Amino acid sequence: MTRIAVQLEPQWGFSFDDMAAVARAAEAAAWDGLWVSDHIFWDEASIDRDCYEAWTLLAALAPVTQTLRLGTLVTCNSYRHPSLLAKMAAGIDVISGGRVDFGIGAGWKAEEYQAYGYEFPGIGTRQAQMSEAIDLTRALWTEPVAGFAGVHYRLENAVCSPKPMQSPMPIWIGGHGDRLLRIVAEKGDGWNMVFGRTLEQLADRHAVLDRHCADLGRDPASIDRSVFLFTAVADTDDELSVLTTDFVARLGPGAARFVELGVAAGLIGPADRVTASLQDHLALGFTGLHLLFPYGREIEMIERYTDHVVPNLRP
Repeated sequence: MTRIAVQLEPQWGFSFDDMAAVARAAEAAAWDGLWVSDHIFWDEASIDRDCYEAWTLLAALAPVTQTLRLGTLVTCNSYRHPSLLAKMAAGIDVISGGRVDFGIGAGWKAEEYQAYGYEFPGIGTRQAQMSEAIDLTRALWTEPVAGFAGVHYRLENAVCSPKPMQSPMPIWIGGHGDRLLRIVAEKGDGWNMVFGRTLEQLADRHAVLDRHCADLGRDPASIDRSVFLFTAVADTDDELSVLTTDFVARLGPGAARFVELGVAAGLIGPADRVTASLQDHLALGFTGLHLLFPYGREIEMIERYTDHVVPNLRP
């Protein structure tokens, strides 16, 4: 059955109470998960805009939910040493009763790196660091005392206790490049694909991942696949105009691109059009949808999608 999750962008300025309310609404609607992005700020003009850190946010959301799976789409590997991140995630998995999906990526938002003093090497190095981080993380989660000797990271007699409640805790890798998809084929339990690509481009990414699996002798069906999409249901053109205008007004010019891509993909508009587009995405081989809604409309959209869209995605 298709897994449906709501995606939240803490960088947009949510209060904790607002995000907890979204989580409760998604759980009440029998959605499968809530995932959060891992960013430090929205843009350089966002001086007074709150942005909660991803993993402390998940720790806080765990006790206010009971069944909702909680994940990161995706953790930036560069922002925390992977040994500490592995321990953080293990603890939150226990706190949540085994409901964490561990999402990780190589990082991309250069202005955050610069502002917070992180080194920002080339993409090849960042991907190599992420790949090592996955191996290191699994060692900490599974071995009583872990050692690891990589190019970028080292462990010596490292202990991670408590271990995750899940065995194994699923590791989702986010991204779309050829080298990244090779790492997914080698090490990932799941793959998250970002929005903004045509159906043809998405089909190509599936094909690349399948080829990497064939090269490695791995069954491609053993990798869960989800896609992250910006979407909204609006019954009339006037309602759509108000919704999108308000969204851009609240977040600034950076939000306009979300609208542009959503409209082009048929993901913003009447419920039947949105449903058809989501069905087209699922037909490519995705097993999960991560739905991002216009800022401030999350609970309204969860209700609309639950009534008019989700039933057609879960036959």
